[in-house]
Amino acid sequence: MLEKRVTILRVKEEIAEYLKEAIRDTKLADKTKIFVKPNISHPEYLPGVVTDPALIGELVGLLRDEAREVIVGESDGFNYSCSLAFEKTGIGKAVKKAGGTVINLSKDDVIKLRFPNKYSLKTLFLPKTVMDADAVVDLALMKTHEFAVYSGAIKNLFGCIPSNRRIFLHPYLSEVFYRLFKILSPQLTVMDARTALEGNGPTKGNPVNMNLMLTSNCALATDLIATKIMGLSLKEVQYLDYIARRSGVFENDIIMTRLKPAEVARKFEPPKIDLPVKAQIAVYKHEFLTKLLFSSLDVVKLFQKVTIAYRGKPIEVG
Repeated sequence: MLEKRVTILRVKEEIAEYLKEAIRDTKLADKTKIFVKPNISHPEYLPGVVTDPALIGELVGLLRDEAREVIVGESDGFNYSCSLAFEKTGIGKAVKKAGGTVINLSKDDVIKLRFPNKYSLKTLFLPKTVMDADAVVDLALMKTHEFAVYSGAIKNLFGCIPSNRRIFLHPYLSEVFYRLFKILSPQLTVMDARTALEGNGPTKGNPVNMNLMLTSNCALATDLIATKIMGLSLKEVQYLDYIARRSGVFENDIIMTRLKPAEVARKFEPPKIDLPVKAQIAVYKHEFLTKLLFSSLDVVKLFQKVTIAYRGKPIEVG
């Protein structure tokens, strides 16, 4: 079995050398078509919320030195177009300047995957572009998340699912994430934790200057170390506990290089689980209720208005 390795680095201004080392260590040089998954969870660039355009430009440029084709892809958000987000965040421009291409996965051809009936998740649709790639690079962020507790490398893969109705999969989230991790199996994970997010992420949390970068040959290993740094126990992050147990990979199985988690640890403020969040978590447990309440953007907007009246800012969706 491939050794799971995670490197923790304190990042200064120059990031190219860190990325070169990570690309070399994960042996991406012999790949011809590489797919890169950034985190675009908001239609405008916000540090800690959306992948840094400069970072992705640097990474794509380095990958293009080796690979014939580098494709950066994301799917539509629940209430915004991925194509618009590529433009407004500056990621689209940065990728093209570096010699890569961008794709809205919501407009890509799909491949239908079927799973045994003993599992709650029976089918999953994934973009052909991602499935046809020789390697997947997972460009993640370090965040808390008000519905999932934590958002990192594996959860970032959720955006590969091409439908903006990904929200309907929430009743089966642990199984969905496990399948994405096993099927896409990112060969390289880069977690940009220079600015992380605590509190009610993934988009409304508070920025934290960690000045860190994690690189790894395993998305699960990255998440296990990231949650350790953040002071989150595995039991708190239910989907991560599920994936670790299914995969048989835990913190003690990971080979660390450079810094240790204890050297950079900082207890992150957890999400505030108030009444609106509790209500949405309860809805997510049931497929029928999730589809009933989130089939219409008008219903979501009404829910957001109620939330604003309750706590002064809109609830996140997704």
